[in-house]
Amino acid sequence: MLCRALGGPENLVEAEVPDPVAGPGQVVVNVRSAGVNFPDGLIVAGTYQTKPALPFSPGCEVAGTVRAVGAGVTGLAPGDRVAAFCGIGGYAEQVAVAAERVHRIPDGMELDHAAAFPVVYGTSFHGLVDRARLRTDETLLVLGAAGGVGLTAVQIGKALGARVIAAASSAEKLRLCAAHGADELIDYREQDLAARLNEVTGGTGVDVVYDPVGGPAAQTAVRALAWGGRYLTVGYASGDIPRVGMNRLLLTEGELLGVLWGAWAGRHPEANSANMSRLLEWYSSGLLRPHVDRHFPLAEAAAALATVMNRGAVGKIVLSIGERP
Repeated sequence: MLCRALGGPENLVEAEVPDPVAGPGQVVVNVRSAGVNFPDGLIVAGTYQTKPALPFSPGCEVAGTVRAVGAGVTGLAPGDRVAAFCGIGGYAEQVAVAAERVHRIPDGMELDHAAAFPVVYGTSFHGLVDRARLRTDETLLVLGAAGGVGLTAVQIGKALGARVIAAASSAEKLRLCAAHGADELIDYREQDLAARLNEVTGGTGVDVVYDPVGGPAAQTAVRALAWGGRYLTVGYASGDIPRVGMNRLLLTEGELLGVLWGAWAGRHPEANSANMSRLLEWYSSGLLRPHVDRHFPLAEAAAALATVMNRGAVGKIVLSIGERP
């Protein structure tokens, strides 16, 4: 699926292009599932940090089997079942990826789960562990908790032993958060966020805020930080980049931390591989379970991406591509 002109998801068109070739240090993957993510839509619109030359295929994560490996690649061979972070190019039958971004997956892992794994789990683990240093028995507030990254933050927070407060915009979304381990639930369309946070924390506040949404809830969440609290700004799915009162951070000795996992992974490939290995171990042990909301065929990638951009997905949306091994 190609983007030949920047704009909305409807700009994606089906096309035949030459098969990719594995260059030095690269792997070509036969794609069977591709995750659909909010940044994909921003890249198509031309509003993301990454601005590839036209035409291009969006899609930053895939799962499938290795088709070919380039010179210098070790540890991967044709036929291996893998998940990969490709940045762009994933809405396709094949994609060439740097080998350091390709990870063998456990034998029992479903390809749909694998395609829904690298970006959202990688982002949340990096944010909660590398950036916020979330500790056992601390309190974690997750905004947009039923979305793609939000639900993984709930799961990883629980795996780390934190008390997790999930905030979302409907009772249906909160039921999903509860099913994935959230300890407290806040419907911020029906309830006052500040009052509920004060109630569920006994007035002590939260240690870490995980915010992939932005918007008006951000100011309330900053005010709810406990002493030494850490605020993770992960994204702005609301379309509103909040302006945080720095005095609130001063009064609690709080920290405002940016989370840009893809760029960090490119700068620190070995640390990212270690993170991914740990996450896949947690998956095998049952601590993590991706929630795939819906499947779309590749030809309907525009509809799939529009659903994500309009915040109509609960968990992840996945494109199904080709035959399954």
